Amino acid sequence: MAAAATAFAFLVVLEVAARHYGLPGPITNQARELAYAPKSGFLLYAGLALTMVVLTWRQRFVALAAAVGIDLVFAAARWATGTGVSHGQPFGNGALWVLLGCAAVAVLRRTGPERVLLLKGAGLGLLLVTGRKTGDTWLLITSKTRPTVLDPYVATADHALGDPSWLVGRIVTATGPVGFNVLDVVYGQLAVAAVAVALYQLRGVAAERRFPRHHLVRTFLLIGLLGPAVYMIFPVVGPVFAYGTGADHWASVSLWPARPPHGHWPVADLWPRTTPPVTAPHPIRYDGFTPRNCMPSLHTAWATTIFVHSRRGPRALRWAGAFWLVATLTATLGFGYHYGADLLAGAVFALTVEGALRAHDRGWERTGIRLVVHGTAVFAALLVSYRWLPLEMATRPWLYGPLLVLATASVVYHYVRTVTRWEPRTDPTSRFPAPQPELV
Repeated sequence: MAAAATAFAFLVVLEVAARHYGLPGPITNQARELAYAPKSGFLLYAGLALTMVVLTWRQRFVALAAAVGIDLVFAAARWATGTGVSHGQPFGNGALWVLLGCAAVAVLRRTGPERVLLLKGAGLGLLLVTGRKTGDTWLLITSKTRPTVLDPYVATADHALGDPSWLVGRIVTATGPVGFNVLDVVYGQLAVAAVAVALYQLRGVAAERRFPRHHLVRTFLLIGLLGPAVYMIFPVVGPVFAYGTGADHWASVSLWPARPPHGHWPVADLWPRTTPPVTAPHPIRYDGFTPRNCMPSLHTAWATTIFVHSRRGPRALRWAGAFWLVATLTATLGFGYHYGADLLAGAVFALTVEGALRAHDRGWERTGIRLVVHGTAVFAALLVSYRWLPLEMATRPWLYGPLLVLATASVVYHYVRTVTRWEPRTDPTSRFPAPQPELV
C-alpha cells in the first residue's frame, strides 16, 4: 500500500511539473488513451499480457476477447465519424480498458488472497504502461530544464573507443531501408521483448497463486525510474542531433513515412561521415524540445537486463535475448542516438541496479554490498572521466580505451561471479531444472 501511494505521489509530482511547462503529464496522457489513439498499442497489450499471468486460461481468453472487441468498437467509431488516426496506433484502447477492469474486479468482486493477487497482476500491467508515460514526461523535463548539453565532452572521450557511433552509423546507412527498419522495430519494441522474458519467468504464478520475489519487470521499471535522474546531471542529446541532421537523416533512408524536421541546433553536420576534431570541449546550448537522454544509454541497460534474465530460459529464449542485446547495441550506435561511452555506462548501470535488487532480496549480505559499491564506483568514475578527462582520453586512446573497457568488464565479471555463487548455474534443458525463485 505504501509503495502504491508513493508511486501515485510521484506521478502527481511529474504531472504538476509537466503542467508548469504547459504540457500534459503522465496521468493526463494515460487517461487520454482511454478514448484516443494510443501512442503504443503493442505496449498496452504487453501490459495486459503481464496481468494475464494471474488469470486462469478461461479468464485469459475472456480478457483478450474483450480487449479485441473494444478495439473493434473504437475502430468502427473512428471510421464512422471520419476521425481516423493521425498520431499513435489504431489499437490498444481495449487493452487499457481491460487492465482497469481487472483492477475494478479485484476491488469490487474479490476478497482475501485472490484480491491481492489480482491487484498485483493489474498493478504490474499498469506500471509497465504508466512507466512509458512517466519516461516521456521525464524527457520533457530534461529538455526544458537543461538548456546546455555536454555532447562535445562525450564525443571527445569517445575518440578513445574509436568513435563507434560514426563507424556503425555508416554501416547501417549502407544497409538502406531493410537494415534500418529491422533495427527500428527492435529499438522501438524493447518493452515487448522484456514482457516476453517476464512471461516465461511468471509462467507459474496462476498455479502457485503468488509472484516470484525477483523478476525482470522489477529491474526494468527501476532502471526507467533512476536513469532520467542521471540525465539531469549529465545532459547529452546524441551524435545524430549534436553533430548531424537528426531525424532528417533517416527520413531519406527509411521505408516508413518521412519524419518532420526537428529544427535542432547541431554543432556541425558531421555524423556519420566525418568524426569531430579533437579540441578542448565546452558545453553548448541546444533547443528546448530534444530530450537529453543519452547518458547513460537506458536502451543498453534494458537490453542488458533482458539478456541477463533470459539466461535461465530455454535455448530459444536465450538466443532471443542475445539477439535483442546485439541488435539494440547496433541500433543505438547506428542510429546516432548514443555514443560508445553511453553504452559502457548503460551496461554498468544495469548490472548495478540488478545487483542491488538481488542483494536486497538476500538481506544485503557482504557479497551483495561489494557488488553494488563496485558498480556504483565504476559508474561514477566513468561519468567523472567523461566530464573532466575527455581531452586526455582522446589524445591517449591506446591507454584510456582499454581502461574504459576493462573497468566495464570488471563489473560484468564481478556480477557473474557473485550471482553464480548465489544461484549455481544449471542446464535449462536438464530433467532437473534449477530451483525457481523464491515466491511471495
